[in-house]
Amino acid sequence: MLVIPVIDVRHGLAVRAQGGRRAAYRPLETPLAAGSDPAAIAQGLMSLFAFPMLYVADLDGIEGRGRNAMLPDRLFEALPGVGLWIDDGASPQEAAARLQVASPATPVVGTESIRSDVDLKALRALPPERYVLSLDFSADHFEGPVSILGDAACWPDRIIVMTLQRVGSAEGPDLARLKDIIARAGDRSVFAAGGVRDCADVEALAKVGAAGVLVASALHAKKITAGDLEMIAGR
Repeated sequence: MLVIPVIDVRHGLAVRAQGGRRAAYRPLETPLAAGSDPAAIAQGLMSLFAFPMLYVADLDGIEGRGRNAMLPDRLFEALPGVGLWIDDGASPQEAAARLQVASPATPVVGTESIRSDVDLKALRALPPERYVLSLDFSADHFEGPVSILGDAACWPDRIIVMTLQRVGSAEGPDLARLKDIIARAGDRSVFAAGGVRDCADVEALAKVGAAGVLVASALHAKKITAGDLEMIAGR
């Protein structure tokens, strides 16, 4: 089970998620770092555990305000050797362009950012091993074209099941939804995101077949500790 820490960035600062209500997100306060600078938060997370991967949601890009263009370089400088998954609202066409220039960051394409048949065609043309698809859900609503949700053949090798209203909510992960996606995903790796409270939730996700989990609040609140992370990594 791979635990991937998450940093949400809004107006250039790391913020604390509040059940997917992005307008309510406020600068993150954490015992792992002083202030809300994303690079400092990233280093604080790595002081807790040697995570191989970091997931970043650039909410400025996702919400259409303009991306934090220097953020990937700053994070790579702060965390040499750590992989980076970035969701910044990129369309499949933009993801394809980034793959052409061999960026070290792995693009995450969120279904909430897919809006047209042209986007769908471009998504299906992306190399499945080189990007991550985030299947985005808000409450009981799928955020994106329903044809993507219904056609597992267009899913890449790695999929995130993102339950937006549970992000930062401490409600627990949506196991039923995750089990459904895993059942249809074949040999693809499925990652859970949203609602993870503690190590017991991570264990429950592993039991239903999740390859990994995206976590933020539980790390900052010390509900998942360095010892827990060592135990999870050793399984």
